[in-house]
Amino acid sequence: MKKYILSLIMCLGLLTTQAQVKTPAPSPLSKVEQSVGLTDFTLEYSRPGVKNRTIFGDLVPYGKKWRTGANRATKIGFNNDVKLAGVDVVAGQYAIYSTPGEDMWTIYLYTDTSGGGVPKEWDDSKVAAQFDIKPTKLSQKVETMTIGFNDITTGGASLDLMWHATKVSIPVDVRSDEMVMSSIEKTMAGPSAGDYYNAARYYRESGKNLETAKEWMDKAMAVNGNSEKFWMVRQQALLLADMGDKKGAIELAKKSMELAKAAGNDDYVKNNEKSITEWMK
Repeated sequence: MKKYILSLIMCLGLLTTQAQVKTPAPSPLSKVEQSVGLTDFTLEYSRPGVKNRTIFGDLVPYGKKWRTGANRATKIGFNNDVKLAGVDVVAGQYAIYSTPGEDMWTIYLYTDTSGGGVPKEWDDSKVAAQFDIKPTKLSQKVETMTIGFNDITTGGASLDLMWHATKVSIPVDVRSDEMVMSSIEKTMAGPSAGDYYNAARYYRESGKNLETAKEWMDKAMAVNGNSEKFWMVRQQALLLADMGDKKGAIELAKKSMELAKAAGNDDYVKNNEKSITEWMK
């Protein structure tokens, strides 16, 4: 009897395993990565097919919000602020929803990307950007819905949705010129106070050339307009102590301590007090 039951369980397990048949997804997932100028885009969407159906105005009704794909909302991400159809959009991840129309589409970038379709409770406060795009007719029908970047230049591209006989193109401006000019101006202006400060601190903490570290620390203070920051003054004190100038280090530690008191930073007050005690021995 036990052998019979064991054999039955094994057979049922085999049948269960055999029943797990894998089939192709009707609307396969697509992931796109595209660099445009200095901006990196990601796009994730499912690609439904026409399959002898009437698409826009029937399967996808006019005048109703659509998840802009199959299975779940289409998602787009970019690592720099951009302009889409002339609308400013900050860097981030968004769900793309749309309201197709025969003469005009409305596109929405929605900050909540967790939904599978159009949210039951649409929240206008989560709409990061909204713009209208006029669709065009395709001369050659596209069987499988396609979204991608075309006409790519250093400053922009066209984000195109094509399906059946319809094409919707969203102008993309990645502001490359603004970004490059900002980078040039920053580079030509030379290192910032923070750059000098971080380099000096690294040199001191790594046991590298202390004279060079002091030179950079002095430049950090000068570039900073001699604006006295308690953490920067403390690093100056530590640097002088490492160089053997304990008298100068104590003076700077006292200054750092007073600045820290004014800023309400008790940790720096205690650290400076402790250093002063050690250096006075």
